[in-house]
Amino acid sequence: MSRGDIARGAGMGEASAQVPASGSSERMRSGVKILGVLGGMGPAATVAFLARVQALTPAQGDEDHVRVVMDMNPQTPNRHTQPEAAGRTLGEMALRLKAAGAEVLAMPCNTAHAHAAAIRAAGVPFVDMVLETAKAAKANGATRIGVLATPGGEALYAAALAAESVEMVRLSDADRARFMAVVAGVKAGDVGPEQRAAMRDLAAALVVAGAEGVIGGCTEVPLLLDAEDVTVPLTDSAEVLARVCVGMCL
Repeated sequence: MSRGDIARGAGMGEASAQVPASGSSERMRSGVKILGVLGGMGPAATVAFLARVQALTPAQGDEDHVRVVMDMNPQTPNRHTQPEAAGRTLGEMALRLKAAGAEVLAMPCNTAHAHAAAIRAAGVPFVDMVLETAKAAKANGATRIGVLATPGGEALYAAALAAESVEMVRLSDADRARFMAVVAGVKAGDVGPEQRAAMRDLAAALVVAGAEGVIGGCTEVPLLLDAEDVTVPLTDSAEVLARVCVGMCL
């Protein structure tokens, strides 16, 4: 799904969080689950994820879409510098979403999946974006996969890809620092041409290092990078998560 597709989906974003009308067809109500989203990490990536959920839902009208309850919490403590506080906050968010009726939980932030246990403690099925993305990337046939992710995200993907018997290709230290600067720019609202060129260069560096596929392992990546920008298959973790959520909820 391209940035243009995301933008078109965002234009109908209210449908993804639409509360089903009381007159909805029995066909669509039977077995439908409410999706709870732990969001805000960052806000733009969360909005893009919701647009994907909307766009990937096979709907004839509003009542056919996934019902969503969300805690958009940009004040979640920093996942890199305050991990314990972040874990507590994410666990509290999961409990609030459960109380609001969520039957499936998802979080469009790869790095924060380090706290998956705190979220699962709420007792609601939680879609693990990292594990699902690793499986999807392997399905493309690659045996060496590069990952565009934060240091914390890299660690999670290293384990997930190893479990799939796939070798992970990492950014160099200098490129990782550049990647983090680009992500910070996105969080500050900069998705301009220079940012997009930088993300293309980073993906290309992974290919030069031997990657046969690339994972967008940070949900800011697809805000700058499309599949046609990469010479090998690109697996977008946010799109993988959205597809799994739609499949579980409908």
